[in-house]
Amino acid sequence: MLIGLWIRDVVLIEALDLSIGPGLTALTGETGAGKSIILDALGLATGARADAGLVRHGAAQAAVSAVFAPSPDHLVWQILDDKGLIYARNEDLVLRRTLAADGRSRAFVNDQATSVAVLKELGSALIEVHGQHETVGLLDAKTHRPLLDAYGSLGSLLRAVSEAWSTWRTSRAKADDLRQVVATAAEEAEELSLRLAELDRLAPQAGEETELAEERAILGASEKALTDINAAKSAFEGLSSKLAASVRALDHARARAIQAGASEDAPAVARLAAASAAVDRVFGEAQEAEAAIDAAAGAFDFRPDRLEKAEERLFELRAMARKLHVAVEDLPDLRVKFAQRLQAMESSEDALKAADAEVAKARADYRAQAEKLRAARRSAGDKLAVAVESELAPLKLDKARFRVAVEALDEDRAGPTGLDRIVFEIATNPGAPFGDLGAIASGGELARFALALKAALAGRAEGPQPLMIFDEVDQGVGGAVADAVGLRLRRLAANAQVLVVTHSPQVAARGDAHWRISKSGDGEKLRTGVETLDLLDREEEIARMLAGAQITDAARAAARALMHA
Repeated sequence: MLIGLWIRDVVLIEALDLSIGPGLTALTGETGAGKSIILDALGLATGARADAGLVRHGAAQAAVSAVFAPSPDHLVWQILDDKGLIYARNEDLVLRRTLAADGRSRAFVNDQATSVAVLKELGSALIEVHGQHETVGLLDAKTHRPLLDAYGSLGSLLRAVSEAWSTWRTSRAKADDLRQVVATAAEEAEELSLRLAELDRLAPQAGEETELAEERAILGASEKALTDINAAKSAFEGLSSKLAASVRALDHARARAIQAGASEDAPAVARLAAASAAVDRVFGEAQEAEAAIDAAAGAFDFRPDRLEKAEERLFELRAMARKLHVAVEDLPDLRVKFAQRLQAMESSEDALKAADAEVAKARADYRAQAEKLRAARRSAGDKLAVAVESELAPLKLDKARFRVAVEALDEDRAGPTGLDRIVFEIATNPGAPFGDLGAIASGGELARFALALKAALAGRAEGPQPLMIFDEVDQGVGGAVADAVGLRLRRLAANAQVLVVTHSPQVAARGDAHWRISKSGDGEKLRTGVETLDLLDREEEIARMLAGAQITDAARAAARALMHA
């Protein structure tokens, strides 16, 4: 809801602060008083095209602020989120625009600098204009589908279509991914099979590179090591036999001493026994050492063919690792992965068939839901056409015919809202072909048609309603037609905020609030002002509209009758 309008230096308005309430507000005044300036100023604040001619003569710039109090679930909050603008849902929303005399303009939202395009997007969500020179909203066919869906209370069907669309889209994405896999699988499978065959032939083992490197190092050193070992072995040659002879000689000497009459405890005999034992120990260790040398020689068994095989194996492993861009130690795991990948490829075609079946089912479900929605839309469209046409005759549009065209779209234009193109069409005269709403040539007729449509839709719209502005919707009509316009505006304003610029007393009398726009000053310095009228002043203004310059008691009585009708 628009709750305030602050205007500075716009055409004939020097300074004006307006507070605006709910319901229907009527704007009246003499022709040329400046009623359109109020709307031009509001348009400036909500992103309309700026003309330097709007700047009051002699002023450096024009400035307008429009203050709105949107409901917590209003679309504008999402727009502000998308634009990265700061706001608080429990506070007012202020749209401000300045326009310099040289035509440059600046835009602000809650005192945050932004673009005029952002103001326009917010303004489109907050305001609908139906008037002599423009109709914003209804002429855009993009607005027709949500209006029809709201009128027909088609929310549940629309949600079913949206869910079916989401399922179809997800299943198509899955199938497309699998199709891509299958499309490249033949070439990739051939490459993988070749690599796997190479790895199978190579049969790399975990830790094999380290073992081979160590073996190669040992084998490479074997020839020289064996020479040294043989030298060590030669040094031992004859030592064992000499030690054995030494033991025998010492034992023989000990036996001779005992035979000569010496006791075993005699010092000389004991020393011979100790010497024999010592040499015997050396003999045993010499035998162990010789065996160890033999064992060492066995470990360094030099065989040229064995070294060559170890080097060839290392070369093959490392060449394969370089070819596959991995470390040698990763080859066994890569072999397993290649095998698993090939197995997955073999099953991908079966998976694709299953995915295509899911897509077909999801598509069929979507089309069924979309066709159900289309049938409901056509039914709702027929009812809306009857409702709108019942509103046309009282508004002096009895020759016009209205219909809702629900056209089935090609499947490539499917979306979450269905497979329909929905357009409101009108035939202005009997026998004339139906066309879009722009076929209505007269601005006044277009505004009255918008009123008829809005009256038919009243109470069916979902979510917050925008401020609706009707500019001289009663142009060229009077009497019963003007009264019908007023009644419909009043009915429309029961659930929405409506501003109407009018010359008709029948329309003004239906207002919840009444502004009188007037122009004052001399020929050189004119000013436009707005006066909010109380009950008595409203009666006088409506009487003026009825009688003209000379207000009579009869006119006042007629005004009272209109106001209380």
